[in-house]
Parts: sequence; structure tokens; C-alpha cells
Amino acid sequence: MNFPKDLLLLKQKAIPGIIGGLGPLAHTTFEQILIEQNTKRGVERDQDHPLWLLINAANIPDRTESLLGKVESCVPWLVKYGKFLESAGVDFLVVPCNTAHAFYEPVQSHLQIPWIHLIDCTTEFIIENYHDIKKIGILSTDGTLRAALYHNSLVKAGFIPISLQLGSEFQKLIMNTIYDLSWGIKATGSQISPPAQNNLRTIVDYLASLGAEIVIAGCSELSVGFYETEQLALPWLDPLEIIANVTLDLAFGYRSLQIVSGK
Repeated sequence: MNFPKDLLLLKQKAIPGIIGGLGPLAHTTFEQILIEQNTKRGVERDQDHPLWLLINAANIPDRTESLLGKVESCVPWLVKYGKFLESAGVDFLVVPCNTAHAFYEPVQSHLQIPWIHLIDCTTEFIIENYHDIKKIGILSTDGTLRAALYHNSLVKAGFIPISLQLGSEFQKLIMNTIYDLSWGIKATGSQISPPAQNNLRTIVDYLASLGAEIVIAGCSELSVGFYETEQLALPWLDPLEIIANVTLDLAFGYRSLQIVSGK
């Protein structure tokens, strides 16, 4: 099922593969950001956008519940779909789900192409663009928090991460904002409910009171929510936008795939 490389525009150097469906709104938002960021780079025609392949792998178990042992491991599912895209001819993988990166190492070991690490790319972006910031607030799922994905990456780079405590009222507020079946972001999609918006403002206020200077939307649903929420006490970073620009750079050869993937 290899895609014929000679059909690619000559200026595209690598084909991205996207494992979507985690949840489905995450990858549609990511694709929209890819197009928007490429348009900001000056492209004008359909043909100026990169070719990419995506699989809507919505049947992958919930990543947080998997990490908590409540459902089966996500590893074989991510390997399955990573190999599917690999066999289709993509050159690297992007997964627009923060929590999925808790399974990064066992999945990457089964693949012949690199999975570009969302969390590490976000940390590198902060290093390059926020020279005067040290204290960084993190909002994420219980799974991302338990795996300390952002904490470990930021500490290694010399930053001071400020995150919520597992089981705390504020962390429960975040989980409800993402998962509530009536007004949570997974349930309402891009129509962010007033309770979800209020919760985001409340939690950012709290992180600001703890000394955070900027906030990372460490869950793709939170990225969606922040775009629709005004009057936040702190500026926020969208890892989806960051990885979108890395994806474009790799697709068009502005960055080395070997350097970004650490290979």
C-alpha cells in the first residue's frame, strides 16, 4: 500500500502520518492548525499544502484509563496503527494526543519510522522562545500527570513545572472539563460550554497564584477549550500548534528528521 513517492510535489521531502481519533476532535483541530500555520507561511494554493496520511483510530482505549489499569494497554493498538501508516509509506508519525506519549518508548521500539515526540518538541519550543520564563503551569489529564510527561521534560531543561496534584479538587475540575458527559469538551466538541470555560479560567487563576508565568494546554481537548475561552489570567501554549510547525518543517525539509527524532 506504499504511496508512490513520485507523485509528491518536488518540494515536499517527507510524508507525515497522523494517528488520530484520540479523540476525533483532536486530530481535526490539528489538521486545521496545520493548514492555518502553512497559510501563515505564505502558501496560496491547495497544491502548496503537504500531503499527509491519517487514520482515525477512535477504537484505541482511553489513554488515561489505560495508564490507570482500568482498560487494556494502548501499546498494541498504537503499534498496529503506526505500522499501518508505516506500510502506507509515511516517513514519520505524529500523534495529537498528549497522554498517548506515556506509551512512546514501547511503541517506538516496534516501528521503523520515528514518532515525533509532542512533549519534547513543546519543551524545545519554550527553550527557544521564552528565555525569561522559568515557572510553567501544566494542565493535563490524570494519565499525563501520573506519567509526569511534561514535568520530566521541563525539569530536564531547567524549568520549574507547576502542576495540579492528582486527586485534588482542581485536578478533578480539569478531568470533568474534559470528560463530563453532558458539558465536557469531549462531549460538546468545539462548542465549548460555559461550565468548561469557567473551569479553565478558574484553574488558570489558581496556577497564576502559584507563580506560573505561562500555561501549557497539556491535553488536546484543553487546546480546543482554550481557543474558545477569553479573559485567561496567563498566556497559554498550544502543543498542537507547536507540533504542527515541526510537522511542516519536517515535511518540507526545513528540519532534519534525524535530528528531531534523535536518530
